[in-house]
Amino acid sequence: MLVEQRTPDDPDLAALLADAFAELVRRYGAQGRTPLHPEAVCLVAVRDGRAVACGAVQPTGAPGTAEIKRMYVAPAARRGGLARVLLRELERHARAAGHTRLLLATGVENDAAGALYTAEGYAPTASFGKYVSEPFARCFAKDLGAPPA
Repeated sequence: MLVEQRTPDDPDLAALLADAFAELVRRYGAQGRTPLHPEAVCLVAVRDGRAVACGAVQPTGAPGTAEIKRMYVAPAARRGGLARVLLRELERHARAAGHTRLLLATGVENDAAGALYTAEGYAPTASFGKYVSEPFARCFAKDLGAPPA
């Protein structure tokens, strides 16, 4: 598997994001989507020449804090460790950018995501940003430690 940085207008990334949004609509009903921050780093996981997972890390505006966004693994590629690899790569990009804390939100019905984030050292945290008024969201945070020298 290969994890590549892609631009937001990349067709493979756009297709994965459309699939992710369709899954969210099926689970939770129509929800508004906020655009990615212009400084977001978007990653796509490629297996056997096909884009099968994506995620992004973007600044929040709070010093040292970034947010994981758009984590998605295509259904046929799930249960193979891709999400863990992608999450660790997003954390690496966040550290390289000088972030020391990560936030993320996932749906209350997405037990697999919650288990992954917990296993990777994320702890439940108070709702933040747009998720404060979002009843279907569970929020997590992780301290990354000091930025690289």
